[in-house]
Amino acid sequence: MTNITGLITSQSPCQQQQPQRELATPIRLLISISVLIGLWQLTVTVFDLPSFILPPPLDVAQRLITRYDVLLSNTWVTSQEIILGLALGLSLGLCFALQMLLFKPVKRWLLPLLIASQAIPVFAIAPVLMLWLGYGIGSKVVMAALIIFFPVTTCCYDGLRNTPTGYLELSATMGATKWQKLKYIRFPAALPALASGIRVAVVIAPIGAVAGEWVGASKGLGYLMLQANARMMIDEMFAALFILSLLSISLYFITDRLLKRLIPWQP
Repeated sequence: MTNITGLITSQSPCQQQQPQRELATPIRLLISISVLIGLWQLTVTVFDLPSFILPPPLDVAQRLITRYDVLLSNTWVTSQEIILGLALGLSLGLCFALQMLLFKPVKRWLLPLLIASQAIPVFAIAPVLMLWLGYGIGSKVVMAALIIFFPVTTCCYDGLRNTPTGYLELSATMGATKWQKLKYIRFPAALPALASGIRVAVVIAPIGAVAGEWVGASKGLGYLMLQANARMMIDEMFAALFILSLLSISLYFITDRLLKRLIPWQP
């Protein structure tokens, strides 16, 4: 069985990542951010926009320095909500995908429910979660988990059921059991599809956490943005938005780097 697993997880030379390309990615990202900041400043200057509509980048940078302690403490709260939501959503998605693969009656009942659940906007559930779980971190974690649950489940399930038939037929001739096929063939073959679902989840999980903070919270970047907007502190609102964007981008690249190391055979 380990020989079949080796076939699945073997890495071709054309799939190996070149260090130069990995080094060029953050450089391109910095150039893109610099261009966006330049366009931002140009827009403010050309249209002579007041700071309560669009503050200049320098004002936002000053707010980042003067209010770094408040921004840092709220960033830590939102980061906890995102990471815990990712852990919960990924665990539930993987569990449900395995249930649908291994137990056909579960699939016939569960798959239509999963599809129908997407007809209900997750943001509409946020007030109910606040009512049930309170204004603490729990409701935000569940909100982030719910928003990533469907893409993770579908990606993992598609990867598990689309295992190359040649590997399955070869394992059958070797007398492999259902669990051995799952462990040594289906799961390794599904990891690239699951990795795609994880990449999507990392990007959209902050949306769930911040949306939960908008509905009701006492701390977090979403709560800070609402408070700043109510007090017409638009530069602080943009500072919180900048940190949230930086947090999401950092989580994506960290996750992408880890997945490339854990799944080196992925194209």
